[in-house]
Amino acid sequence: MPQVPQTFDALAVRTWCGLALEALGRARAEIDAINVYPVADGDTGTNLYLTVESAATAVEAVFAGHGAMGAVGGGSDAASAGPGRPTLADAVQAMAHGALIGARGNSGTILAQLLRGMAQVLAADSETAHTDGRGLRLALRHAAESAREAVAHPVEGTVLTVASAAADAATGAGDEARDDCGAVARAAYEGACAALAATPGQLAVLRRAGVVDAGGRGLVAVLAALVQTFTGEAPGTSGAVVHARVDDDEAGAGRPDAGECGDGPPADGGPAFEVIYLLEADDTAVGRLRTRLDALGESLVVVGGDGLWNVHVHVDDAGAAVEAGVEAGRPYRIRITHFAAGDVHTGGAGRPPREPAQRAVVAVVPGEGLAGLYAEAGATTVLARAGEPPVSGELVDAVRRAHAREVVLLPNDTELRHTAAAAAEQARTEGVRVALIPTRSAVQGIAALAVHEPERRFDEDVVAMTSAAGATRYAEVAVAERQSWTMAGICQAGDILGLIEDDVAVIGSDVTETAEIILDRMLAAGGEMVTLVLGDEAPESIAAHLESRVRESYLAVDTVVYRGGRQGPLLLIGVE
Repeated sequence: MPQVPQTFDALAVRTWCGLALEALGRARAEIDAINVYPVADGDTGTNLYLTVESAATAVEAVFAGHGAMGAVGGGSDAASAGPGRPTLADAVQAMAHGALIGARGNSGTILAQLLRGMAQVLAADSETAHTDGRGLRLALRHAAESAREAVAHPVEGTVLTVASAAADAATGAGDEARDDCGAVARAAYEGACAALAATPGQLAVLRRAGVVDAGGRGLVAVLAALVQTFTGEAPGTSGAVVHARVDDDEAGAGRPDAGECGDGPPADGGPAFEVIYLLEADDTAVGRLRTRLDALGESLVVVGGDGLWNVHVHVDDAGAAVEAGVEAGRPYRIRITHFAAGDVHTGGAGRPPREPAQRAVVAVVPGEGLAGLYAEAGATTVLARAGEPPVSGELVDAVRRAHAREVVLLPNDTELRHTAAAAAEQARTEGVRVALIPTRSAVQGIAALAVHEPERRFDEDVVAMTSAAGATRYAEVAVAERQSWTMAGICQAGDILGLIEDDVAVIGSDVTETAEIILDRMLAAGGEMVTLVLGDEAPESIAAHLESRVRESYLAVDTVVYRGGRQGPLLLIGVE
């Protein structure tokens, strides 16, 4: 018995977004690992996932607004929009808008334009409840063409090539696919797979690394989800699925070298920054913006329309790229990413960029000595100089340098709580799982780092580190910079201050004597371990004196001493 031709309606859009998100979630690490073009920063899979996540969220919002709670799926049983159900135009426009505002990276921005191109065709008749195979073929064709137009200098062997091949295959599908969206989707998927397999022969950087194009691999996953939307089954693996890594022969050994491949990245590395922002501007202003940004950098992609655009470019002068947006209209959601040296090369011919670590620790430290100590323990550090606290952008950059899927963030300063929270939120939008432990002193960070075990489950590791930090009381000895009222009375500039948990407890004139008083007060409440971190300006004899004091006056209490360097306070004290 012949099957009823599958059609594309609002419920099918919803299903497709959900399945595409699942598919990219499964392939995310693989795609990140083969990301070598246009910049080998290992984030294409993550960027595509976040782009589709934004699209799926927008579609769900449309359904929620219509109160539509029915089963999800395409086909003849969902062929018409009824009460409480959005139209096809509603769904595809929401999908395109969500992808546009949430687009990340070069490939994510191009995918957003592909979805927008499809939406322009599928939403042409706002009252249409569904489309058939012919409508889907037209949508795929327009998507490929509009994405290519959005890229300043299209390069073959990329996601653009894969999208064009998918559209060609859909157009050339046999008569049986004329009305059947499932048949059209499968033809597009198979055409994309074949084109993806050929990308190493078109782009030298892929051939050298022995991989297929990462953006194209992501598009194949999205098209596989489209096939599953209509058929209920993911496409079979026989002959269609392209593996991430290819052999030398498959990669096109003996084909033209990098100098014959057009717009490939320069051998000495590309621009230092990736700049992305949303822009409210008219078409004329965006035309001028394209010209200016094209002169400033490379990998320029400007997608959108109807007054809202997503701008993506790689430049050395990030400020100039943002200023160009200001001249064109109103830029917002500005994201500037520095391509860290360790993340923008392949690590040698024939090797892909390093894969992200599973977990890392990022910590703010007050001196060079502690920075070395934390680094030896495996942490990525941000140096906080006296009077120059780091801003959230520096912490976000450190999270990126850590290059991990999971990050534990240690601010090590009460005043940095909000800054660290902002950095953690930004990193989460980039696909990194971040846990912020509110450490208020570097000695609490040392305690947390001491129990850090990357092999544990993330939540368990965070709980253990948080408990260790919370069980560590902290103090410091510093020199007063000016006259001031304190909990211990009025201090004068030059006085020695002993602070416990950020409150001044002692005002003295001798560093060692003040430190001893503070230490005794802290140990009066008990303790098993004393940590002393000496600044460069601390007296040479203070460590030996305090160690002796602990050994003679407190049984079963150990002491460990570190050199903190130019850390601001003369002495940091921790009691666990």
